[in-house]
Parts: sequence; C-alpha cells; structure tokens
Amino acid sequence: MTLINDGDVSVPVTVQTRTTLTPREAFDIIVPIDLSLVFTGWGPFPGVRGAKNQTGAWDAAGQSRNPDLSDGSTAVERLTEYTAPHSFAYELTEFTNVLGRLVSGVRGEWTFSSDGDGTLIRWTYEFKPLPGRGPLVRLGLAPAWRRYMIDGVNKAAQVAEEIAHRR
Repeated sequence: MTLINDGDVSVPVTVQTRTTLTPREAFDIIVPIDLSLVFTGWGPFPGVRGAKNQTGAWDAAGQSRNPDLSDGSTAVERLTEYTAPHSFAYELTEFTNVLGRLVSGVRGEWTFSSDGDGTLIRWTYEFKPLPGRGPLVRLGLAPAWRRYMIDGVNKAAQVAEEIAHRR
C-alpha cells in the first residue's frame, strides 16, 4: 500500500543543486551512498550514522533498511521506485523520534536530469501529517527541514564528485 494517495493532504519540500557529473554518474554514486557522509545533522535534526537491516544493494523497489540516527532513533525506509539513471523514491515510516508524533510517514524522491554539461539533482520530501498536525508540519517542521535538505543535497553532490574523481 502506498503511503500517500490521491486526495491525501501532504506537505512537500523540494530542494535542488547541480553537479558536473553526468546523470548516470550522479545516480550510480548517490543512490547507494554511505548516508553518514551526507546527512551529518543540522540544527535540531540528527545525523545519520548508517543503516541497519538492509535487505539488498538498494537497487530495486521493495528493499528496506532502518536508518540509524545520531540521537538513537530509527525509522523504517522502503525503496518504492528505482528508475536508473533518472530517479528513485522511498518511504519512511515508524519514526521513533518526534517525527513519529507529527507524521505518519514521508515519501522522498530524488531525480537526476541533464543540465548542460552536468546534472540537476532535485530532492523532494513529502510529509504526510497525522490528523490535526498539518499546521505544525507546514509552518514549523517543513521550513526547518528545508534547511536540513539543502545541506544534505549539497553534501550528496559534493561527496559524489569526490568519489567520481577518485575512480
């Protein structure tokens, strides 16, 4: 069952950055990237130490894992779409931190589009607020989360370029 369906009220946040890598290079490096290199934490939001219980190479819809966050909390992440080298999407549910009291889950999607000699990387995070929590998510969480996402998408591009140049 899909987390967010037509007619659901959700709160999307989208950020983007550019890289000199081709869409194929960026996709191939970022999709399976070590999360601890990219999501180091920002403001009130924890970093990601890694992932536990991963069920595959993170290269096919249906695979799952548990992000291990620096504050000791976890979630369940399931890869829902994998369309190399253009996009991948996932859902996060069962948050054990404060997000679990605000949202029933999140749908994330990364896209990789040709942009001149490089790639435009776009990341969307779509929150599904719990009943009565929409205003808190829209007015409080989403604007702060956007800053975390900007940091994350920029680090993902930077780390991907560093990895590509070492190959």
